[in-house]
Amino acid sequence: MSRGQARKLKIGKFHEVYSLLYEHFGPQGWWPSETPFETMVGAVLAQNTNWQNVTKAIKNLKEAGLMTYETLSLCSAEEIAVYIKPAGYYNLKARRLRNLLNMIAEHYDGQLDCFLQEKLAVARERLLDVKGIGPETADSILLYSCDHPIFVVDMYTHRVFSRHNLVDEETDYHAMQALFMDHLSPDPVLFNEFHALVVRVAATFCKKTNPQCETCPLRGFNQ
Repeated sequence: MSRGQARKLKIGKFHEVYSLLYEHFGPQGWWPSETPFETMVGAVLAQNTNWQNVTKAIKNLKEAGLMTYETLSLCSAEEIAVYIKPAGYYNLKARRLRNLLNMIAEHYDGQLDCFLQEKLAVARERLLDVKGIGPETADSILLYSCDHPIFVVDMYTHRVFSRHNLVDEETDYHAMQALFMDHLSPDPVLFNEFHALVVRVAATFCKKTNPQCETCPLRGFNQ
C-alpha cells in the first residue's frame, strides 16, 4: 500500500468514527454557554473538575452580575475566588482568570471583540503566554469562543482513539491534534461536534475503568 493510499484509509476511518458517533448520539450542542465570554471563563474553570461544578461557579458569577468582560475585569483575583469556589482550586483558577483578563486588557485595550476576531495563530500564541492556560484550555477558547478551526484534544480523545488503534499509546497533544487537523476539513462546526461526541462516548461507554465495549457505538471498530 502506498503512503497516499494509507493516508486516504486513515482519513476514512476518522470520518467513520464521526459518523458512528453522530448516528448514535446526535448533535451535542456544545459549548453550553450563552456568550463567548462565558465559554472562556468556563474553559478555565473546567480544568481538573467536572462540568456540574463549573455550572455552579458560573451561576454564582451570573447572579453577581459578573459574567461580562467589563464587570469581571474590575474584580481582583481574591474577589473572583469567592464566586468560583464550587469549581475547586478556586484561588488558583481565580488567578488564571485574572491573567486572562489582563492579557485582553494589555493586547486589545480591554476590547473582547478584538480578541475574538484575532487571527488564529496570534490568538493561540497569546493565550499560551497566559500563565495557567495550557494547550487544551487555549484551544477550547479558540474553537468554542472564537470559532476558529482548531481541534481540541483531551484525555478522552487519547483514550478513545488509542483504544481503537488510530493513534499510538504515547502520542502527545500536538501530534494527536495534527492527526485530526490533517485528516479532517478545517471546519469549526465539524471540530466542535466531533470533540463533543468523543467526550460523550468516553463518558458513557469508553470509561477509564470498566469500559462498556459490548454496547459502545464503536464496538469492533478497527479491530
